[in-house]
Amino acid sequence: MQNVDILLIDANKLFREGLKRLLDNSPFSISVEADSLTEGLERMTTAVQPKVALVEFDAGNDDVQQLHTLREKYPDLKLVVLAATTRNIHHLARCFEAGADAYLLKNISPDALKQSLKLVLLGEKVFPTRLAALLVSGQVETHRPPAASADLEGLSERELQILRCLLNGHPNKVIAKKLNITEATVKVHLKGVLKKINAANRTQAAIWALNNGLSSDTPLPVRSRRPAATELELGHGV
Repeated sequence: MQNVDILLIDANKLFREGLKRLLDNSPFSISVEADSLTEGLERMTTAVQPKVALVEFDAGNDDVQQLHTLREKYPDLKLVVLAATTRNIHHLARCFEAGADAYLLKNISPDALKQSLKLVLLGEKVFPTRLAALLVSGQVETHRPPAASADLEGLSERELQILRCLLNGHPNKVIAKKLNITEATVKVHLKGVLKKINAANRTQAAIWALNNGLSSDTPLPVRSRRPAATELELGHGV
């Protein structure tokens, strides 16, 4: 693997020095440093053009806009967010919305960091499996935005109910019992939701829902209901 120049943006100088030492004898080299995203954008105009930016990020509005700007100005730059240990899945969602390629916790091991950077360079999206597991199990803090996104309007009432169940970590069997429909019907609705929001799996669907302002207590719109036979047909007449 060829040497990879890295831009490290972190306000803690001691952390920056420690990370440089940890990456010694690896293909990764921190060649540009900055205290903030604003300074990082300025440093990107130097002769050295990093392939990866490791960015301290708190998901504040300024940081979101700055990350968007960094992504727009340098579309080929891989953006890796460094975050303190957190269970806030909406924080993760905002980072990816702002253009991040990876979301890594600062307590990651050196070997895991190097492997994650290699995956990012291969075009993969990387985030902690522990956060994904917490999301699916319903044990995660969401801190949803105050207003639901207009994108939710494209989903039916039943599809919104399915998404809320995913946020609570319910498996298909529990969803079926909760909504008084068959598991087969749940699977059909879930497949339809994934297709509509362009999500590959339940975890991505839940992250999308959080990012668009849905939570377990989001009021559902009042809409006309289709005849019950429609759902019976989805459930293959069961």
